[in-house]
Amino acid sequence: MRIRSARPEDAEALLTIYAPYVEKTAITFEYEVPSIQDFARRITETLKSFPYLVLEDGGEIRGYAYAGTFKGRAAYDWAVETTVYIRQNAHGKGYGKALYTALEDELKRRHFLNAYACIAYSETEDETLTHASPLFHEHMGYTLSGTFRKCGCKFGRWYDMIWMEKHLGDHPSDPLPVQRA
Repeated sequence: MRIRSARPEDAEALLTIYAPYVEKTAITFEYEVPSIQDFARRITETLKSFPYLVLEDGGEIRGYAYAGTFKGRAAYDWAVETTVYIRQNAHGKGYGKALYTALEDELKRRHFLNAYACIAYSETEDETLTHASPLFHEHMGYTLSGTFRKCGCKFGRWYDMIWMEKHLGDHPSDPLPVQRA
């Protein structure tokens, strides 16, 4: 297993992982699979300010994780939104934990202090959305911080959105500036 920084040329492999989530699940609220060019642009833009990691095993990319802007105001500089996707046939092998651990380590190194995960949720699991993501985040030390009811509609059904948070470090009155790249 090897974790490294993503590159724009990884876009096709990462899109192969992401596309089934768009097409068959409510995990992402995107309706259309982005183009390879758009996905490469997303990688490039993210890497300007935040870590974007891929996990390779057996010479194949099995998953990816990245951080992004939580809110665009200066007081939020120490907070990020985190995301992780694992190839659907590769769950249960520790890839998500390895990616999130590496992502959190890099965020700490860059002086980020809060990580937030925005997760689609429904009280009742269905064929498009299970409780796997909230349970994974709880296992990784995240706690529930908020719920938005019926805020996203996909596949003709309304889904909630929960926010989970994790503090990555202490919160001094004069925090170190974040290192974007």
